[in-house]
Amino acid sequence: MSDRKQDEVRRMLETAHPPVPADLGTRAAERGARLLRRRRLARRLLWLLLALAAVTFAVWAVLEQPWVVPPSEIAPPLEGW
Repeated sequence: MSDRKQDEVRRMLETAHPPVPADLGTRAAERGARLLRRRRLARRLLWLLLALAAVTFAVWAVLEQPWVVPPSEIAPPLEGW
């Protein structure tokens, strides 16, 4: 089984290599640069979204003050004792 595979690989390597387009390197470099720009933009947008979420949470926390215990509404306040 492995002898057949090795023979096939040897035959493929002994044949002439297929022609490669002359501008293949240039196209690959352009595609790589485009992918890097997209990834950089996506990363910046995610950081911006994270910063906006943090600012939104901070503004909400300052306005609502969720750490303050709300006044009890079970009994009326005692006044005039």
